[in-house]
Amino acid sequence: MPKPAFARLLRAHQTNAEQRLWYQLRDRRFMGLKFKRQHQIGPFIVDFVCIDAKLVIEADGGQHGDARDAARDAWFRQQGFHVLRFWNSEVLAQTEAVLETIRQFVLERAFPRGEP
Repeated sequence: MPKPAFARLLRAHQTNAEQRLWYQLRDRRFMGLKFKRQHQIGPFIVDFVCIDAKLVIEADGGQHGDARDAARDAWFRQQGFHVLRFWNSEVLAQTEAVLETIRQFVLERAFPRGEP
């Protein structure tokens, strides 16, 4: 299946964790940032990306955490992206903590020395 069609399929069949996170990230609701979901970057489709912040966010289920994810994350780092990974259970049970982690990353990236 071509990547754009597969990305559309993934958008139509989000996990509960992806749905919850997307509700918070969409429409510039989160810090005024533009996020895209199930977006293709190079050979990969990411759960969420903010191109301006060079930030990829992945909501992972039990099939993740292996060498393929490490290689994928390394590829993104080579492209200048930072990857934040959260377990689906973490997104569902600790949504505010997940959002705070993302917020702290964005603030650190925008103001690396703590300067407002």
